[in-house]
Order: sequence, then structure tokens, then C-alpha cells
Amino acid sequence: MGSRLRVFLTKEQDKTLFNLRTAEVPQKVKDRAEVIRLSAHGWYVEKIAAHFGWTAQTVREVLHKWEKLGLEGLWEKPGRGGKSRWAEADMVFLEQCLEQEPRTYNSVQLAQKLEKERSVKLSPDWLRQVLKKRGSSGNEPEKAIKENKTQYYNTSNKPI
Repeated sequence: MGSRLRVFLTKEQDKTLFNLRTAEVPQKVKDRAEVIRLSAHGWYVEKIAAHFGWTAQTVREVLHKWEKLGLEGLWEKPGRGGKSRWAEADMVFLEQCLEQEPRTYNSVQLAQKLEKERSVKLSPDWLRQVLKKRGSSGNEPEKAIKENKTQYYNTSNKPI
């Protein structure tokens, strides 16, 4: 076991950290706040690590960050994580294509169109998720039934 690492909180700090449990903040922030509270209540680093399924080093990093930065240390620094390969304008472009063009597209065709016309390469699955999250109109069954964009032809090549 390493040296004893423990933080001490004022009543106001403890209350603030306790209130983060129900606040609209990322789960990581809630977990870090709880780690700090448990340490302040006398839990050892190893016991906190076992409780959260973390390594002891991760718990120590959270506690050191608290001592150095305070409440600000609970949040991730901006700029962390992967950067988007697409811009808002790319999704607007695809949404306009879906609304204005007389044909229907599947996600593979939309990915190809985006790569060809805007030089943005996205997988069809990822593109479908992004458009679905945005609530974009597309080939939903009720739209296809009510306002069919594609005209069907019978054998005499006349629209039905």
C-alpha cells in the first residue's frame, strides 16, 4: 500500500459535490465527485478503486486533480477526444438532398454522394446514426407511403 492520500472538505464543498449526483453533468464528473466525497469520509484509495472498478492510480489522479484545481478538475479539458471529420454544412447538404431531390437514398448512397461532392468520407452506419440523431427526414416508411418520390412504371413505360 502507498502512502495515505485523503482529501478534506468543507461542508459547502461536500454539499456541492453531493448535489452533482442529480445535476445534468456527465457520468464521469459524478463519479469523480463521489470519489472525492468517499475519500473525505475516510475511505482508502484501494477501497474506492475496488468500489468503482478503477485502478488505484486513477483514484489518486482524481484526488490530486481535486487538490490542485478544485471543482474545475472534475471536468474534462476542452479538445479531448476524436475530432469530427464532418461539418454542420455537410449534414445540411445531405438533408437538402433528401428533401429536394426526386429520388430516395439509402445510407450507402448518401455516403458515396458526400464523398464525391464534398470529399468527406464517412461510413454508411455512422452517417445513418448522425442523421437519425439530428431527426433528419429520409426514407421513413410513413413518408414513403404518403409521398412516394419515385414514380413506378408498368410494362408499357407509363407512370402509374
